[in-house]
Amino acid sequence: MAWRAARVGHVAGRLLRSGICLAAVTCVAFGAPAAHGENLPDALAKAYQTNPQLNAERARQRATDENVPQALAGYRPQIVATLSAGLQAVRNLLPDNTIQSAGLKPWTIGVTVTQTLFNGFKTANSVRVAELQVQSGREALRNVGQGVLLDAVTVYTNVLANQSLVEAQRANVAFLQETLGITQKRLNAGDVTPTDTAQAEARLSRGRADLNAAEVNLAVSQATYTQVIGNAPAQLRAAETVDRLLPRSRDDATSLAFREHPAVMAASFDFDVATTSIRLAEGSLMPTITLQGSVSRSREADPTLSTLGTDQASVTGQLTQPIYDGGTAASQTRQAKEVATQSRLVLDQVRNQSRTAAVGAWVANEGAKIAMTAFEAEVRAATVALQGVQREAAGGQRTTVDVLNAQQDLILAKARLIGAQRDRVIASYTLLSAIGRLDVKNLGLNTPDYLPEVHYHQVRDAWHGLRTPSGK
Repeated sequence: MAWRAARVGHVAGRLLRSGICLAAVTCVAFGAPAAHGENLPDALAKAYQTNPQLNAERARQRATDENVPQALAGYRPQIVATLSAGLQAVRNLLPDNTIQSAGLKPWTIGVTVTQTLFNGFKTANSVRVAELQVQSGREALRNVGQGVLLDAVTVYTNVLANQSLVEAQRANVAFLQETLGITQKRLNAGDVTPTDTAQAEARLSRGRADLNAAEVNLAVSQATYTQVIGNAPAQLRAAETVDRLLPRSRDDATSLAFREHPAVMAASFDFDVATTSIRLAEGSLMPTITLQGSVSRSREADPTLSTLGTDQASVTGQLTQPIYDGGTAASQTRQAKEVATQSRLVLDQVRNQSRTAAVGAWVANEGAKIAMTAFEAEVRAATVALQGVQREAAGGQRTTVDVLNAQQDLILAKARLIGAQRDRVIASYTLLSAIGRLDVKNLGLNTPDYLPEVHYHQVRDAWHGLRTPSGK
């Protein structure tokens, strides 16, 4: 009996050391940053530079910029040149019944210049609408940029979390394999029953299944990382929160979201577009004054005519006043007023949504802090509990299944802590996005900021040219 008790104590001691090693491995997997590798700011900078969704939105904004020079064209003269030439066969019957035939080559060349002097303020209002659309588009671009950066944070932390889970599950499988080997040796020695071996085998099978699921999730998160960031994840370093950039209170968060969130700003500019469009529609009811000058030269080369060519020059002023257009302009004006009403209601809705999102992000961020503290305490307690159960098993007071259960509790606690650490980082960035300040400048990323106004000024006063500027 003495040798059996000594053997049981020896085996239980190996289990205790295995459990301590497992706890150490999983602790390292959860929080230790890599000595070298890519950090979160680097990943965010790459996403900001190369993300297809963001680059497509930048191209859309550059296209929107072109609305302004198109509207400004209404202030500029319209010049049209015409040229006509051809062959003409002429067959004349003269009074003496003789026939005269000729092959002619008439041609005409001319230039017409038309300048609109007044069109019911349509041009001015069109320019105003185009400029407001540019402002709205810039805010929409800023909102997409926030979404891309938040997606980058999410995929980065997901890869980190899944890597930690894979390491934890591998350590778990190694622990369970050693536990099964030790239990089988104890079964051969008559210290345990076949039930203990079956329980250890069942837990090992579950551990292998959990490891496989963790590896699948890691592969998926790595593919998503490549899609968002632009390159496959290498050795990622631990991610940090952005608490230093966050508001101090929930009221500050809601106030900032109400004033500065790009969705709110875009909706505000859209409302201004709608109200200006009312005046644009009303311009169709007002008179139009144009001034037109033209010069032309034509040659007939008809020998039967006394005049073989004509040179003309003219300046003409024209006043056009709509009297009745079937109700089109009136309908367009009423329609513009309804669209303005809709835009005002949408603005109110977006403001309320931004306020709600800010409150939700604030509460989630505070909750993530509490959850991480609680899960850290749970991991510490589960580690102590596992060590205690293993010591008691060494004294014969606990069974193999008690050790397995305690170890499973520790693994689940570690998984919850990994999730809490991931959620903690994402929640802080989500709150920064909710107040409209998740951008390159506030984050201090090592990448040039894309400035949409550069392209705008490149094309605003361009009178000609088909080449698209870089806009950078």
